[in-house]
Amino acid sequence: MKKLVPQYFFLLLVVLVTLAFFRLIGAFFISVFWATILAILFTGRYEKIKSRITNNPSLASGLTLVYLFILVVAPLTAVSVAVVSQASAIVETINEENIAIKDKVANLQEQVAIENNAFAKLGISAQQIKDKISELYANGTHAIATYAIRLSQNVFGLLFSLVLTFYILFFFLRDGKLLINELLWVFPMHDKEERELLSRFESVARATVKGSLMVAFIQGVIGGLAFGVLGIHAAFLWGVLMIIASLLPFGCALVWAPWAIVLMLEGRIGQGVILAVVGVGVIGVIDNFLRPRLVGKDTKLPDYLVLLSTLGGLAWFGITGFVIGPMIAALFVTFWQMMGKEYGNPRQEPNFKQEGR
Repeated sequence: MKKLVPQYFFLLLVVLVTLAFFRLIGAFFISVFWATILAILFTGRYEKIKSRITNNPSLASGLTLVYLFILVVAPLTAVSVAVVSQASAIVETINEENIAIKDKVANLQEQVAIENNAFAKLGISAQQIKDKISELYANGTHAIATYAIRLSQNVFGLLFSLVLTFYILFFFLRDGKLLINELLWVFPMHDKEERELLSRFESVARATVKGSLMVAFIQGVIGGLAFGVLGIHAAFLWGVLMIIASLLPFGCALVWAPWAIVLMLEGRIGQGVILAVVGVGVIGVIDNFLRPRLVGKDTKLPDYLVLLSTLGGLAWFGITGFVIGPMIAALFVTFWQMMGKEYGNPRQEPNFKQEGR
């Protein structure tokens, strides 16, 4: 027993220090996670670049980051600028409509002598109406300004996370194999099982990211085109919002359904019906059938488990959960399959023949 005390004490210290370390870097979990995912996706590109520049790992890693920036970050920046531009135009339109409403009320006061006639009999003065409109207008302007400030803060936070992700990714690409070997060395499992888990993790990461982003892009493009054809203002903005919302199961409906209702209420019944048909018959079909098959095919997960794990991941981890959820589900299935192989009873084919037949 005395011989085991130092071992237990050392194990306790290892656990405590490990927990402290994860607590320390917990605030940067998203950056570390996405650096890991990007390293998995772009390791092949890194290896090709390294083979062409006389095996200089640092230079190859840097060039891979440049490639990734040109391929992903630059287009996203251009899209963000266009989205902000259209959003600003929408805000200006709202402000103009608010001013127009105030002018209409003022003209109404002059035409019908609002202060001395019907409204006065109800105990409502013109000044009260003016004050109420001014209050609503001020509140709306304040809300827009507050949102703009929060958006600016989020932009700076996003830039910081992006820089940190690229910084971590540089080392993950350059030293990835060494880090993996070190992790496998300290992991108390058989080498075959460790390699199987690692392979499963990589395949799920690739399938989930590629499948989800492909579905999101297709849905956003179709939705944006539908909005543009129907003459809805800022169709590009709504298409981008659909791409983002489509990461949620049935998320695109949060964008197109309100617009379909608005079109019908405005008397544009045909346009509203067309948008609803496109939303349900095209975008909805893509979400319900294409996503589970693209993600589930490579992850080897059933459709219902892909859906449930995606919903659970989003509820637990936020937007990053669309990757983490299916990944946890796949590792869960893999662990239990390993458990069955190691400790379970030998597999027996079920006998469906009943006696007497």
